[in-house]
Amino acid sequence: MQREVIDGVPVLWSAAPGPLEAALVFGHGASDETFRTIGVTHLVEHLAMSTLPRLHHEHNASVSLTVTDFSVSGTDEQVVDFLAAVCKALAALPVDRIEREAGVLAAEASGVIDPVTAELLSARYGTVGAGLASWGGPGPDRIAVEAVRETVARSFHAGNAVLLLTGPPPPALRLPLPPGERPERGGAQPVMSPGPHWVVANVPGPGLALHADLDGAALTAAHAVLQERLRQVLRHREGLSYDVDGARVHTGGGLGEFTVVVDARAGQQRRVAEILWREALRLAAEGMTEAELAEEVAGFREVWLDPRALPAELGQAGACLLSNIPYQDATARLDALAAVDPDGARQAFAAALRTALLVVPEDVEVELAQPDGAPLTEGGCAHPRGGELPSGGRHFKPPMFARLRFPQARTARLVLTDDAVWSRDGRGDVHHLPFADVVGVEVNGPGRVLFGRGNCATPVVPELFAGIGEAVAAIDAGVPKELHYELSAFAESDEDEGEAAPAPVSKASRR
Repeated sequence: MQREVIDGVPVLWSAAPGPLEAALVFGHGASDETFRTIGVTHLVEHLAMSTLPRLHHEHNASVSLTVTDFSVSGTDEQVVDFLAAVCKALAALPVDRIEREAGVLAAEASGVIDPVTAELLSARYGTVGAGLASWGGPGPDRIAVEAVRETVARSFHAGNAVLLLTGPPPPALRLPLPPGERPERGGAQPVMSPGPHWVVANVPGPGLALHADLDGAALTAAHAVLQERLRQVLRHREGLSYDVDGARVHTGGGLGEFTVVVDARAGQQRRVAEILWREALRLAAEGMTEAELAEEVAGFREVWLDPRALPAELGQAGACLLSNIPYQDATARLDALAAVDPDGARQAFAAALRTALLVVPEDVEVELAQPDGAPLTEGGCAHPRGGELPSGGRHFKPPMFARLRFPQARTARLVLTDDAVWSRDGRGDVHHLPFADVVGVEVNGPGRVLFGRGNCATPVVPELFAGIGEAVAAIDAGVPKELHYELSAFAESDEDEGEAAPAPVSKASRR
């Protein structure tokens, strides 16, 4: 892999057969946003791409959790022209198009990662950084032009970019980006939920996340063995699942999540979740055979040394450069894997299992045990079931008709204290949201919905609680104005969803 610098931008390249492929990558992704600005990076990408003329060669742009890239494949001239046009657009974004591109984003309705992994990240990290992955936020039409301009000025410049090429840089290549300093990304993101827990979310199938050093060769090997065992059991033996997918998700400082995501046949989600957990426990207790380990190492060798893997390898090197973490090439990674023995892999997996988060679909209840036999408890944003509301403060009840018609409403309460709101839902969970932890306030007529950094939402609306004027006034006074926003014009109407019991905690603004 060669390295050069063009117009202040590092260029990583290595020769590969076929047309020239290029990716201009910026060290800014969805995890660099806030709840109030969710989607701003995607909007920047759309605004830049909207300036390009119609092109007939391969090109694209995308936003991930950690980076934004503009990619192209073609002749040297096509690559040069595309990159110059992108740089020119980023230097002078057509912000007059924000309203139209916001509508396009609403129609696209895409996330930066699959929904199961997104929920695992939110359960682990809360409603900040990588935890934003499962949230839709205020909506693309509520992103202010100032947020767009600030994002571009902070991150989309030569000091926070890297260019990846599958061949030497064409002589005419220029990258006319403004200069800038790479922003500090803060190292490893703090963990809200260390685990082990299981959580319920609106997901199509179960998933598992383990928090660890992502460069750990022993855990990398065990992670691969677990995936293959699940394929053999869930797909080939039981016929319960089609796909088992694993990933490593970076969340800063070389740390992150080893994830396993499994789809499930309709009606079999609980059984699939139980098998996923059972196989994880078995691997931690019994380990793997020499043959299983050797098979996975051979698989990594075949994939990583394949010439077609060069763009992915360049991408990994570029992401490491932008995140200021060391890059290990394929040879170094394979050498580390070759040094792993079955018991070392088992020990690494058993240690990581102490951080386990298991997500299951809604309406699925599981009864699982940890390796020591203690119950695997349900996690989430709430305090333990049966928690106590404060005795002081102003208490609000659901409207009388709701208490008469819905049993859950009879125990639901909202409590306003000097610096927080508390709520108890129909099943007894108590939620505490200090004003200092609020990351967004949705304004919907006379009501408010508060979103907290602890992955929790608390509606303070007249449909759920009577006489909330005092609570709304306290929220408006206690939470900074810049965190307030009007309900998105793209929000779906609830009018046709049918009658349901009020619930103090909502999934509003989920993707």
